[in-house]
Amino acid sequence: MVALLNRSERTSKGPTLIRRLLGLLSNILPKGLYARALIIIIAPVVLLQSVVAFVFMERHWQTVTRRLSDATTRDISVLLSVYDSYPHEDKYEKLIKMAQDDLNLSIQILPPQDLPPTRPKPFFDLLDRTLSDKIRKQIGKPFWIDTVGRSHLVEVRIKLEKAVFRVLARRSQTYASNSHIFLLWMVGTSLVLLTVAILFLRNQIKPILRLAQAAERFGKGQSAPEDFRPRGAREVRQAAISFMEMRNRIERQMEQRTTMLAGVSHDLRTILTRFKLQLALFDQSEEAKEMLSDVDEMQAMLEDYMSFAQGDSSEESSQVNIRRLLQEIRKQTARESCDITLKLPGDAIVVPLRRHAFKRAMTNVVSNAVRFSGNVTIDVTRRKNWLTIRVDDDGPGIPEEEREQVFRPFYRLDDARGQDTGINTGLGLSIARDIVQAHGGDITLNESRMGGLQATIRVPV
Repeated sequence: MVALLNRSERTSKGPTLIRRLLGLLSNILPKGLYARALIIIIAPVVLLQSVVAFVFMERHWQTVTRRLSDATTRDISVLLSVYDSYPHEDKYEKLIKMAQDDLNLSIQILPPQDLPPTRPKPFFDLLDRTLSDKIRKQIGKPFWIDTVGRSHLVEVRIKLEKAVFRVLARRSQTYASNSHIFLLWMVGTSLVLLTVAILFLRNQIKPILRLAQAAERFGKGQSAPEDFRPRGAREVRQAAISFMEMRNRIERQMEQRTTMLAGVSHDLRTILTRFKLQLALFDQSEEAKEMLSDVDEMQAMLEDYMSFAQGDSSEESSQVNIRRLLQEIRKQTARESCDITLKLPGDAIVVPLRRHAFKRAMTNVVSNAVRFSGNVTIDVTRRKNWLTIRVDDDGPGIPEEEREQVFRPFYRLDDARGQDTGINTGLGLSIARDIVQAHGGDITLNESRMGGLQATIRVPV
């Protein structure tokens, strides 16, 4: 039973570890399509080149080096045999000449002496190991080799009974020295392939980026770039065509809805105006005043309903001075019972917005704060590509569980924040959020440091 539990624990830890590794890998890898596509192309190329390089080093380089070292060792062995049978009274001039002319080796017969101390082995000691093994097997005498001192020469010293046999050979005689050509060719072709891949991918990714920019501009209520048209691969062109058809259908529906609402609004305003004119002809009694108040309330509610249903998407974006806009809103929403404080940076903030729509959204938020509090603070900051406006008040606030509910159309609070003697259709915050989201941002509600409610408006600029 214990073994089964331990086995189940190990099996449960395995998937958890794999998930952690995959999560870590997903955090490290780039998120953009261009970078990911490059990795998809680069990774196989690097892997292929690594495998080819390993096979070359393992097979070609070692095999050629082994054969060259074996041939050089045999030449040295032949020279030693000739030296052993050579008349000692001669100065070995013929032997030296024969080694130079026939074997392309430079030899010297040195007087008896100790061999130099062994030098540190190089990091890539393939030649040192291979040549040492061949000399040890074929000659079997004390020797010393230097494959590092002179880059183009290899020195071999063999200790004999009455002399030291010194041999200098070109490195190319003992070592596959042309491997760098293969490596350079491999790196060069890889760079060419990567350059072609980068240029090709950049050309393919550009239509996708332009489609994303057009969709983002449409989501913010802005017109698409004038030169936008389907480009790129067939699938990308098909997506662009589908986006343009969807955009045209949405614009056509919005235009039809706007036309219909404009007609309904005109007819209802005409009737309400007629009511006002008829009430004006009556005596100014209490009943007439109450009826006139009801008509005014109906007209205000009608304006809210029409604004909520119609929206402000038809307005074009323009450069808006945030300082002037907020000063206008403060002037319009100011009350004697409430102080409004503006906190603005020293530099002027001018951002592209649909001015009338954004002003309406801010007016709804500020009016909501002014209606229920005695002090309101509007703090404006701009960081990177975001404009943030925080509206704090010292009113009763909104319970945390209802802060998201108040953005629903026609939703009214039952607590102190919702007890309002004025006209309250429950659409103010809904209209404000719709307008801000049409700009690509959002409105969130939190507890204010002043004790009331904080409304945070963030829009990209």
